[in-house]
Amino acid sequence: MLNKIRPKLTPLVGAVAAAGLLVLLFKPDAGGTAMKAAADRGEISELAMPALDGREWKLSDHRGKVVLLNFWATWCPPCRAEVPALARISREYTGRVEVVGVSLDEGAREVRRFVTAYKVPYPILMPPPDDSLAAAVQSLPTTLLIDAGGRVARTYVGAEPERVFRRDIEQLLAERSL
Repeated sequence: MLNKIRPKLTPLVGAVAAAGLLVLLFKPDAGGTAMKAAADRGEISELAMPALDGREWKLSDHRGKVVLLNFWATWCPPCRAEVPALARISREYTGRVEVVGVSLDEGAREVRRFVTAYKVPYPILMPPPDDSLAAAVQSLPTTLLIDAGGRVARTYVGAEPERVFRRDIEQLLAERSL
């Protein structure tokens, strides 16, 4: 029975996925929370996780830079749609902004394939199963924008257009030069 239904569902699933991608690309800036004023930002506790390459990544090693910390998974279509924009941001803001992916996939094999296929230029972290920050993520993708002082300036829940990330990053970079 399922095999008779599947061929009819495939075009429908494709159409729904395409509509979702269009919404992602053209949606207003409604997702997540607004940018917090510098005085209202809370400092994120020390964050250290193993990276896909085996090294440990620490947030404290990146003080002085803006950090875009993206929680994602290979099986998440909106996450996959965000990756090219995050890769462009990572390349264009080298030295000033650190883009970091936190994969919530269960194994590294599929993540490695994905990183290679998409030519992901930024570090991918693989949190241990008992990681409290990863466990607190309720929806994918979720992205934290962290200012140069290690404080959370904005939280995005759901996929965001590249222009929103760029606007907020530029605002934080401008704060540093004041």
